[in-house]
Amino acid sequence: MAKVKEDMGGEQARKRKRPDLAADRLRERIIDAGLKPGDRVPAEWIDPRELGVSRGSAREALKILEIQGMIASRTGPGGGVFVTSVRSEDAIRTIENLFLFGDPTIADIYAIRKLMEPELAASVSGRLTDEDLAALRDTIRLYEDEPETAEEEYRQRMAELDFHEEIARRAENRVLGFICIFMASLLRDMTVCREIYRAPVPHLRETGLNYQIRLMRAIKAGRADEARFIMRDHMIEAEKYMLEMADIRKRGSKQNAEPALPRGVEKT
Repeated sequence: MAKVKEDMGGEQARKRKRPDLAADRLRERIIDAGLKPGDRVPAEWIDPRELGVSRGSAREALKILEIQGMIASRTGPGGGVFVTSVRSEDAIRTIENLFLFGDPTIADIYAIRKLMEPELAASVSGRLTDEDLAALRDTIRLYEDEPETAEEEYRQRMAELDFHEEIARRAENRVLGFICIFMASLLRDMTVCREIYRAPVPHLRETGLNYQIRLMRAIKAGRADEARFIMRDHMIEAEKYMLEMADIRKRGSKQNAEPALPRGVEKT
């Protein structure tokens, strides 16, 4: 019996329908023709007969590409179907849905971050403009002062992730930058990480600031190897902290879940 293919979600691979195939054909045609965002898709390309499907399937195919962010339809004078560009934020949200019902582990995320973030830091060393460096300093200023409330402390923890995203947005290697932003986004949205970030840890802010300031100095001076080392050390320490906190919370949940013993009965 033929082996059933499975996707990352563990579901059986479904048979592709006519609208999916038509969407693929139109997408490939757009790419082969070298159309750019803002270019109009020729009307004959979206004709059902050209796509080899019914009118209903052709409409579905266009809807698929619209949802993917490949095209957009405009009505009225000068209307039609136009090529669009996908924003990184939208792409990340779409990819995150892949993990919606099966989050990666903290260890999974840091296995990637420990590889990517040091190379990211090295790659931007000596390349950032004064405006870029100012943006990084502005992010740091959000958590320079002692937080007055738990909510303010949480916002400061999020600002630390913002710092890493600001660096990633300035990467020449867009794939590297996108992956680093995606990893930070996963940390923001995972329930266990949200709970860890909301836990008051007074010394953590100073530790993070120390790493960020040292990192900025190395990046500004163009010391790529130093920036790589600082970021790698930072990622190792961050992973250690997150895993320890996750383990503490897990053990606490298990203890709270244990049924209470009757008075006078000792746990064996």
